[in-house]
Amino acid sequence: MNQRFAAKFWPGEDPMGKRLRLFSGATAQPWLTVVGVVPNIVQNDIAPRQIDPLIYLPYRERPQADMAVVALTRVPPVTLGTAFRREIQSIDPDLPIYNLWTMQQRLERNYWFYRAMGVLFVVFAGIALMLASIGLYAVMAHSVGQRTQEMGLRMALGATARNLLRLVFVTGMRQVAIGLAIGALASFAMMRVLKSALVEVSPADPATFVIATAMLVLAATLGCYIPARRAMRVDPLVALRHE
Repeated sequence: MNQRFAAKFWPGEDPMGKRLRLFSGATAQPWLTVVGVVPNIVQNDIAPRQIDPLIYLPYRERPQADMAVVALTRVPPVTLGTAFRREIQSIDPDLPIYNLWTMQQRLERNYWFYRAMGVLFVVFAGIALMLASIGLYAVMAHSVGQRTQEMGLRMALGATARNLLRLVFVTGMRQVAIGLAIGALASFAMMRVLKSALVEVSPADPATFVIATAMLVLAATLGCYIPARRAMRVDPLVALRHE
């Protein structure tokens, strides 16, 4: 049995020599004696935080239609296919041998669906982030463009380009900071929902938050800077007549 089984049914006791029996429906199987305890492994669950209590039976007592053999090799495992076939067929020439995979190939076959879904969600997330960045740039650019007359008036009264840039950035970045703060709080609120659906990935992944925040700040910066620079190059008299 594994350690999880021993801890669940005989907590604080030595399981060696304990007896148990299995049931096939209502039919009791012969009594079994515990002869060893092995470390826990992940079984029937892709989430490492879920460890099943397991018992291991000899193959002769519970034969199956097929079985898998795992071998640790000192050479690249892909080079040993012929050797494995030869050794097994020397024991039983009629024994079929199939699916000679490396552990990497086996894991790729087991989890290809989750990998494909992960790639799909990354693509969707990238598209959403790009649309959000474009939308934020457009909103900031439109907001600054609406202040062209105000900038012309300020330049006519003696304001410098540096003063106007500072004014535009302070106003624009204040709005962006408020939006990012609200978005961050909403994201952290969703972590409990995402945590149950993620495996070996933290929903509070700092790299994701940093990249998303940086892209949105960059979009907002460009949305403030480019229209402001364009407006400051306009003659104050023209800017004052701007509709």
